[in-house]
Amino acid sequence: MKTVILIPARYASTRYPGKPLVTVRQPDGSHKSLIQMSWEAACSVTGVDAVYVATDDARIEDAAKRFGAEVIMTSRDCENGTARCADAVTNGGLDADLIVNLQGDAPLTPPWFVEALIDEMKRDPDAVMATPIIRCDRETYGNFVEDRKNGMVGGTTAVRDNAGNALYFSKEVIPWLDPKKVADMDPIPVFHHVGVYAYRRQTLLDYAAWGECELEQLEGLEQLRFLANGAPVRCVEVDGRGRVFWELNNPHDTARIEQALEAIAQ
Repeated sequence: MKTVILIPARYASTRYPGKPLVTVRQPDGSHKSLIQMSWEAACSVTGVDAVYVATDDARIEDAAKRFGAEVIMTSRDCENGTARCADAVTNGGLDADLIVNLQGDAPLTPPWFVEALIDEMKRDPDAVMATPIIRCDRETYGNFVEDRKNGMVGGTTAVRDNAGNALYFSKEVIPWLDPKKVADMDPIPVFHHVGVYAYRRQTLLDYAAWGECELEQLEGLEQLRFLANGAPVRCVEVDGRGRVFWELNNPHDTARIEQALEAIAQ
């Protein structure tokens, strides 16, 4: 099974313009762009045949080529990362059986998260796509709740059925927990959705053909298009192994990522 990782990246982010080129301080004092860190994370995944940056912006293309990445240029009309991956497959002539979408705003994604998706897709031929979820620790849950109080989105959460397939994803913190009871909950029954996807080739092409759906537009979550069209999204629970996982959704997340990098380096 030929497997490739695509890192979709756009410059014109609504919430954080220029986000892929934002630099993050490394433990040794150097700085790397978000897109470079995401590419390095992708290159550390085993069982992958190739890694590409997929973008429509010449600034990102130039930056990616400078640190050695292969780049597939895509249409400016791609509405999200999954659509950009579909465009890269069709118009970029990409030949692969399994396509992994490692979004460029999550450089702390451990390689074993992606490897778990690849393993699940190989294990179950009926799975059309898969995405990782990680149980929130108390700190992460508290940060998510605090961000929502301040009108920001700290991360996406997911709920799943007994078969392990997604029931819903939301930028709200779901399920709702009674604040009076949270202190007694162990573990916290909330799962953080990690923005990585593995798709069968045909599933990715179907996504592009369906077009945007209402829930996807309301929540701003691309994966809801699969649910709206009856395509099951397999949620694969992964172990953070002590790491605090952060996406870069807001400017203040840069400091959180830098702190997490320091902790990993110790």
